[in-house]
Amino acid sequence: MNRRVVVTGLGVYCACGQSRAEFWNALAAGRSAIGPLEGFPQVRFPNAAQMRGHDPSAHFTAKEIDLLDPFAQYALIAAAEAVRDCGVAWTDALRESTGVITGSCVGGKSTEDASFRELYEEKRTRFHPMIIPRTMANAGASMIGMRYGLTGASFTTATACSSANHAIAQAMWMIRQGQLEMAIAGGSEAPFTLGHLKAWEGLRVVSPDTCRPFCADRKGMILGEGAAMLVLETLDAARARGARIYAEVAGAGMTADAHHITQPSSDGAAKAMRLALRDAGLETSEVGYINAHGTGTTANDPTEATAIRAVFPHGVAVSSTKSMHGHALGAAGAIEGAATVLALYEGVLPPTANFTTRDLACDIDVIANEARPRTVSAAISSSFAFGGLNAVLAFRHI
Repeated sequence: MNRRVVVTGLGVYCACGQSRAEFWNALAAGRSAIGPLEGFPQVRFPNAAQMRGHDPSAHFTAKEIDLLDPFAQYALIAAAEAVRDCGVAWTDALRESTGVITGSCVGGKSTEDASFRELYEEKRTRFHPMIIPRTMANAGASMIGMRYGLTGASFTTATACSSANHAIAQAMWMIRQGQLEMAIAGGSEAPFTLGHLKAWEGLRVVSPDTCRPFCADRKGMILGEGAAMLVLETLDAARARGARIYAEVAGAGMTADAHHITQPSSDGAAKAMRLALRDAGLETSEVGYINAHGTGTTANDPTEATAIRAVFPHGVAVSSTKSMHGHALGAAGAIEGAATVLALYEGVLPPTANFTTRDLACDIDVIANEARPRTVSAAISSSFAFGGLNAVLAFRHI
């Protein structure tokens, strides 16, 4: 069985916008959401792509807020938009064959950080009974499933910055193979806590100003947060119910560098891209756009550029939307997947914002600062994680 899988619903809730439309408008305009880090004067790096103006009470009851860490709130909000957007009419049979597959790198960090503070600083001996459900990485997936009564295969992947791409790929393959008829797939992350930010400070890869992927004067990554969810179903089912189709999730490729815990390998990245193209049945000449991992770090960008040149020797347009929404860790692949799908659907390739000076070590066709109106037949979105775990998604225009 080899059924074609398409995206019929999109929901985005991140620093660039609290809806799919706000998100896309920001990306198409090259408008970065990176700004002063708020609420953490103890942290040395000054900027981040935070969720500003998030109001849980606008989306949840007081009882629900008590149960949901922010990362799960983001997941539910994005999923709600995606479900509305796809226009599905739920039946008992469809609920039984729909799964929820999400990615999250760190799970309920806000709850965890607050609980540790209560234990070690305030010396408390009794704690909230729902700490464990709030912190578990699968809380978002579980709560989405419960909200819509979805009883198909559901789980969460945790592979650092590749988490969401792994999740979307697994969802696509399960639908393709007939194990699911529909899936809500994506990722969510809320990493802004004092303890977690100090850990990133110690790693010394966060930029002292902003995120400039592939630039000669890049100084590091910028942390982001948020969620994106995609509704996936078969092409035949989507057409039968007259659904809007954004794009096809045509294939995926996964590799492990087996090289270094933090330093990337161009060989592993290139292999993942080739596998995604092979799985999708795409030639390199058909791919007109890459949404790159593009972190803006010294190590990633030239390594990724080397991999892109190896797979696409004749060139391809590339951008890193992390320059606008930051690096949302386990949610990054979902947010960037949504950007890639919308680029195919809208016929506009989003730019790399904040771009200044070309780096000869990153000799690729970077879309600098301004979007390119261009209709392309296929695109890929890459995630390359710490631990050397790579996941690349291939999308096709419908």
